[in-house]
Amino acid sequence: MAATALGPAWCAVRPASLQLGALPTQTSDAPRRASLLAFWGLAPMRAEPLRKKKVDPKKDQAAKERLKKRIRCLEKASQELIPIEDFITPVRFLNKARARPPVECPFEESERRALLLKKWSLYKQREQEMERGAIGALLEAQREALQELKLTAPERHAEATKWDPSLFPFQRQGPDYTPPIANYQPPEGRYHDISKVYTQVEFKR
Repeated sequence: MAATALGPAWCAVRPASLQLGALPTQTSDAPRRASLLAFWGLAPMRAEPLRKKKVDPKKDQAAKERLKKRIRCLEKASQELIPIEDFITPVRFLNKARARPPVECPFEESERRALLLKKWSLYKQREQEMERGAIGALLEAQREALQELKLTAPERHAEATKWDPSLFPFQRQGPDYTPPIANYQPPEGRYHDISKVYTQVEFKR
């Protein structure tokens, strides 16, 4: 009861050290006299800000110049193009002694070759027209035969025009440029890479 009676009286008569805006000292009874409106100046708050490390302006400028120089060297190195070997003529083919002299064809020979080329073109054109005519005649005969079969025997016509799944997938083996090699084992993805590798030149500081 005594503590309860003294509470309001202690709040009403507040010491000068606990007034708003005052800085109480850190003593042994500080937690007992602490207030939410009091401002405490602790040791970390009284510390000074960290000072910046002094840098020599000449060293800083030299480092920036070295960086700019390196960037310029890298920009020059990035413009180097990788050569395409297919467009470069080997040196052994540049020997003028191996060059063939141009052959001048006589006028009569050039006319004979031109006439022969025209005859060959005409022959191939007639051959293609004959093949087209033969294929057209076969298709027309097939159409007429199917039409007659449809009138005489509809069951056979249905069997003749039915889809044959055995025709697909279609496989065909044509003539080869070279004869096959007996007991040949194809490589399983292994190959000898002889392509050249180009690397950019690195500039050291």
